[in-house]
Amino acid sequence: MRAFRKSTHLSRQLLATSGLRYSSTAAQTTKSLTSVLIANRGEIALRVGRTAAEYGIRTTTLYTDPDARSQHAVSSPYAINLGDPSAYLDGDRIIQIAKEQGCQGIHPGYGFIDLNPVEREPSLRKKMYRSRADLHRPTMAGNRVYGKQEELTRDSESKDIMTKAGVPCIPGYHGTEQDPEYLKTEAAKIGYPVLLKAVKGGGGKGMRIVNTEHEFFDQLASAKSEARNSFGDEVMLVEKYITTPRHIEVQVFADKHGNCVALGERDCSIQRRHQKILEESPAPHLKEDIRQDIWEKARQAALAVGYEGAGTVEFIFDNDTGEFFFMEMNTRLQVEHPVTEMVTGEDLVRWQLIVAEGGRLPLTQEQIEQRIAERGHAIEARIYAENPDMNFIPDSGLLLHLRTPTPTPTVRIDSGFIAGDEVSSHYDPMISKLIVQGPTRDAAIQKLKSALEEYEVAGPITNIEFIKRMCVSSDFVAGDVETGYIQKHHAELFTPQPPAPEVYAQAALGLGLQEISSAHGNPFSGPPVTAIGFGSGTNFQQRDFNLVGTPADGKGEPTTTLVTLRQTAPAQFDITVSGKTYENVTSTFSPTTNTLTSFFPHTRLNTTFICYSDRLTLFQSGRQYRLQLAMPEWTKKALGVKEMKNSVLAPMPCKVLRVEVHEGEEVKMGQALVVIESMKMETVIRSPVDGVVKRVVHGKGDLCKAGTELVEFEEKEEL
Repeated sequence: MRAFRKSTHLSRQLLATSGLRYSSTAAQTTKSLTSVLIANRGEIALRVGRTAAEYGIRTTTLYTDPDARSQHAVSSPYAINLGDPSAYLDGDRIIQIAKEQGCQGIHPGYGFIDLNPVEREPSLRKKMYRSRADLHRPTMAGNRVYGKQEELTRDSESKDIMTKAGVPCIPGYHGTEQDPEYLKTEAAKIGYPVLLKAVKGGGGKGMRIVNTEHEFFDQLASAKSEARNSFGDEVMLVEKYITTPRHIEVQVFADKHGNCVALGERDCSIQRRHQKILEESPAPHLKEDIRQDIWEKARQAALAVGYEGAGTVEFIFDNDTGEFFFMEMNTRLQVEHPVTEMVTGEDLVRWQLIVAEGGRLPLTQEQIEQRIAERGHAIEARIYAENPDMNFIPDSGLLLHLRTPTPTPTVRIDSGFIAGDEVSSHYDPMISKLIVQGPTRDAAIQKLKSALEEYEVAGPITNIEFIKRMCVSSDFVAGDVETGYIQKHHAELFTPQPPAPEVYAQAALGLGLQEISSAHGNPFSGPPVTAIGFGSGTNFQQRDFNLVGTPADGKGEPTTTLVTLRQTAPAQFDITVSGKTYENVTSTFSPTTNTLTSFFPHTRLNTTFICYSDRLTLFQSGRQYRLQLAMPEWTKKALGVKEMKNSVLAPMPCKVLRVEVHEGEEVKMGQALVVIESMKMETVIRSPVDGVVKRVVHGKGDLCKAGTELVEFEEKEEL
């Protein structure tokens, strides 16, 4: 039984009378859309819903069990629970729900149905097309020839059609023969280096660069394995690999009346793991004649197949020669479409609605070019929950604190989360998209940097600090970009930036004021911190804190800094950080904003201070700092923490809140094993040694007596 949810407030908003979505050049030829199902989640579901609401279109959204409390689940008047986390990929069921809800169309957003290897087959497209269900509904001819959407033979066909249409294609093999020896022979004909790419791939998976024939078979096996596990299909194509490539794509739109326009290009060259991080428009240092040519080739690509709707024609641009080659066409709006919206001033979801209703495109090519000339430069940064220092591995968890830049006409945030939401491990870890616009590229970069300094996320690790470093990377500022930029500039982008002494001082002040506030019955928000060794707030005189800055990449020894905090008067302290003393520092904390304001002898500091268990997150002077509060030895003894060779025990009667490890996992000394709760206080139990987890004895929700075994492990022999 599907759960059914209704939001009366948004229902009234959606049913309110709105302005026309048609310009004078967009005469309506079919019945207007009044109801749409949004077959996606997160920020794109919210973004599509906003445009629909503006034009009085009723929306139905979908959510799964992990997304039951998500923003998109409560954003529209009707929301249907799909249940299983993977149900967003069930195209047949989504079409059935759309019919049951009386929806005239389905907006797929991006990803899921578009990228699902099962639902790429023509059957789903035909079902959606015949029922007028797919709002971006590209024509069947267009969908037939773009090989990424269907079978391998169609990919070869698409290249042939593009070549006949005058669109340059990168040299490569796109045939059906998949014998490894045959593929190696084709690679030799093309010339190394070559790119191996899964035909049904996406998101950078199933791709390998082969530099010499000696590594061909190993890389092929690796690419096939990844493709098979990710897409259920290991068919590969082989293409010439451009050694200094840029990823440049063109946003095209076509209607049923034969009109087709290019809404400018986007440079998406800053990538990790073949996935985009920064996108911008116009592309820097692109000669005007090449820009006009690449726009025209994109239009030719769409016209060659009778395309209709929103599409993105992707090209590989060779920095060395200035040549560009057709790569593929994505038959949908892309994640980065707001960049184009910023430089044209147009709502592309509105354009999709117009085309779906049979209208003409709102602007001509000449009008679009005039808009782009007037509106300067736009850049989008994808804000991900991920750890750049550990090869950008995804992170997840509760958003303990979230503060975004102030939106303006030139600063836009497309987000799917608010503070208190959880970034799920089931889905893509993108938290939001930050898009800025400026009169020039330099102005846009400066605006992006300033906006990022206002962006605060506590909980999961994010890539915000990394993007800040990108904004000051000299070659990026100069516009000298390529898809291998991050690897090429690794030393510059990943240089450690240790906290200043004032950061440690503010951390100690925050902890001290927290204790004093708690003693007077006004605790800070969030669970009280343990393992500090503080006594009663009425006796507060001097406290020592050992604050640890753990290397994000897990390499090297954690750095521990001793901070001594001595109260000399109400709200006044002397603070010593590694031997350096700041005298007569006055400090106050605002719980409503989590802001710690301190007056040091030489400056005033405003710091956002977030404390959760033994982890501290501080935002100060435009940077984020993550610290850990070390447990003093005498406090360990007071808590009764026992270190046995093969076990970690509960130090007190407690309830297990979370288990942070799994059986068979290798752990390091100090790594979190279990989070327990006792007397409404949380304590993180950490591993006393390096070892391998043999058994997790107690799970989430279990009640344990003091001395109960929590985790059993075997010490590594090399210790």
